[in-house]
Amino acid sequence: MLLIKNISQVITLSGGPIPRAGDSMSDLGIIENGALLIHGDRIVWVGPTKDIPVREPGIRYQTLDGVGLDLIALPGFIDSHTHPVFASARIEEFDLRCQGKKFQEIAAEGGGIIKSVQEFREATVEQLLEKTERNFRQFLSHGTTTIEAKSGYGLTLEEEIKALQVLDALNGRNRLEVISTFLGAHTIPQEFTDSRDEYIRNLIQIMIPRVAQEGLAQFCDVFCEEGYFSVEEARSILIAAKAAGFGLRIHADVLGRNGGAKLAAELGVRSADHLRWISDSDIDALKQSGVVATLLPGTAFNLGLEHHAPARKLIAAGVPVALATDFNPGTCYTMNMQIILAFACQKMQMLPAETITAATINGAYSLGLSDRLGTLEEGKQADIVLMGVSDYRELPYFFGVNHCIVTIKKGNIVINRLEQP
Repeated sequence: MLLIKNISQVITLSGGPIPRAGDSMSDLGIIENGALLIHGDRIVWVGPTKDIPVREPGIRYQTLDGVGLDLIALPGFIDSHTHPVFASARIEEFDLRCQGKKFQEIAAEGGGIIKSVQEFREATVEQLLEKTERNFRQFLSHGTTTIEAKSGYGLTLEEEIKALQVLDALNGRNRLEVISTFLGAHTIPQEFTDSRDEYIRNLIQIMIPRVAQEGLAQFCDVFCEEGYFSVEEARSILIAAKAAGFGLRIHADVLGRNGGAKLAAELGVRSADHLRWISDSDIDALKQSGVVATLLPGTAFNLGLEHHAPARKLIAAGVPVALATDFNPGTCYTMNMQIILAFACQKMQMLPAETITAATINGAYSLGLSDRLGTLEEGKQADIVLMGVSDYRELPYFFGVNHCIVTIKKGNIVINRLEQP
């Protein structure tokens, strides 16, 4: 048994609709001076510290006591959009962007995704496992307990399988929970530049069926954007993926309005991501279809872009909004969801409470995990983080600092800075 007590605020997110939309995104279900009791991998009680159940004779408790420490407890972050399996970072491209080069210019000159593809194909499984596992430790140390993880830097059947096998191997031996997504439709590989239709047929007829057969991914994603995959191409790929049993996700309206959000609504995908250039009519379509809008403000920030996704319009329209890092080697190199909350408040005018909801229960819902993750309630999986602040609003306010003190995954303490001198 694990007892957590004397916590300034326990952010339960209990009792509300799932997913949260509109005003309900600000309802955090806060218990002041709260406590939680954990048995095995489940939460068995949540409430005020003064009401902790009487201990049964003979049962020993491991205790985390927040008295005098100013700690809050909240569900482990659900980072529902990441690209974590790659060979190396693209530091030189960051330098070029600082000198004024645009993302599109760098990609046209052989950088961007294509450069990561070249490096990935040259890397061994052992090298990828070692690097990715180090990255996973960083997620946990910043309070993220579950991620959605995409392939997409292989772009051949063999290399995409390699990426997904790395994720599968780490999901079995690492504390971080991984939901895998097949992103063979990340870009057209160089060897198919003059025969893109052939690559798309390869995706639909060979890669998607094989990945489904291997059981290595729960979702399929497409980068639907000018210069990558058109709406028509994305529709064909996603329809084939749905027929193969995959859940659907889509990169939409990232660099301009191109119809990706409208396609997301048409197909009823689980999550439409980025949405920087979504229109009012597309927002209404998402509302009607129940699609989660996953926003990635860290990417626009890192690319030096002023235009961000219209979070306030999405929330006002009743679209459930999630937040994620978009961790990847080129355009958003961070595993820290805490700073994403700050960007969401400052760049998209989200309220602090809304960002907590977006980073927990709504992200869990977008991955089909809200039955066991995303809230702190009796019967839910004990994925809990303790942050070294006295009020949840400090997370986006006091930015650029890792506030995570304790990370608990499935009832196991995997990060514990309380024990450090």
